[in-house]
Amino acid sequence: MLKLSVLDLAYIGEGFKPADALANALDLARHAEAAGYTRFWLAEHHNLAGIASAATAVCIGHVAGGTNTIRVGAGGIMLPNHSPMVIAEQFGTLATLYPDRIDLGLGRAPGTDMHTLNALRRGPESSEHFPQDVLELQALLGPPRENQTIHAIPGEDTNVPLWILGSSLFGAQLAAMLGLPYAFASHFAPQALMQAVSIYREKFEPSAQLDEPYVMIGCNAVVADTEDEAKRLFTTPQQQFTRMVRGNRGQLPPPVDDIETFWSPMEKAQASSMLGCSFHGSAATIRDKLEPLIEATGADELMVAAAIWDHPARVRSYELLAETMG
Repeated sequence: MLKLSVLDLAYIGEGFKPADALANALDLARHAEAAGYTRFWLAEHHNLAGIASAATAVCIGHVAGGTNTIRVGAGGIMLPNHSPMVIAEQFGTLATLYPDRIDLGLGRAPGTDMHTLNALRRGPESSEHFPQDVLELQALLGPPRENQTIHAIPGEDTNVPLWILGSSLFGAQLAAMLGLPYAFASHFAPQALMQAVSIYREKFEPSAQLDEPYVMIGCNAVVADTEDEAKRLFTTPQQQFTRMVRGNRGQLPPPVDDIETFWSPMEKAQASSMLGCSFHGSAATIRDKLEPLIEATGADELMVAAAIWDHPARVRSYELLAETMG
């Protein structure tokens, strides 16, 4: 059976504060747990007014501490921003506090702008060491080796499951080479999806963590009681991606009645391209809309993002999706 999971950025909606976003993240995770979702992942982004999950490991602890069974993790940690040692200690601590519930998805992009990268005391060349950093992190989270001088405590021998995240062919090749599960970021960059998944499966080499390829596909899905309401709620991510095109993201905006009055034809084309793996509809129609993506990719799991401004409507969307997908 296809697994469903939640990707959350602890969205800060217009008119709300970071404290509201973090409280909503935990509330959503509790509803997702009750609805049968497999994972609840938070993503690392910096210097963005509409996202409260910058201190991702702290947010994961907040959510894991307020839930009981759902897996909680990073989707992902942008490893070029950190030393592997620090991440091993952070996620080793989380895995010690919440055994068998923590995931660690790893991305190669910095997830921020150059000014913020400098503030993080990292340079653009950090991403060049991503494969070596993944191996170092994996070793720090694994069993101790003879004559090892550096130990992550907690962290050592917690064997936190690693995932490679990506929106290009590089991540697919690395995940295949290392025998790790692969999550494709088609919720914002769907262009290379099919080629990346094909390369990953073709080149996959079994590892101690994983015997066979495992593919998670990111998508945006907005579900409501009616088609019209889902279409209206979906204008929030449409505005959000248009603002990305404009270079002015801001906080998560409320929906509008007519999105055509918000974007220009060029902005519509660019935003819609990024939203190519996005779906909206009622509980009666959303499954049929998602099935072609699931069948085309052979996805083992869907990681669903839903940038909905109204928190109760967002919770309702995830509940309806879980019900209709069975």
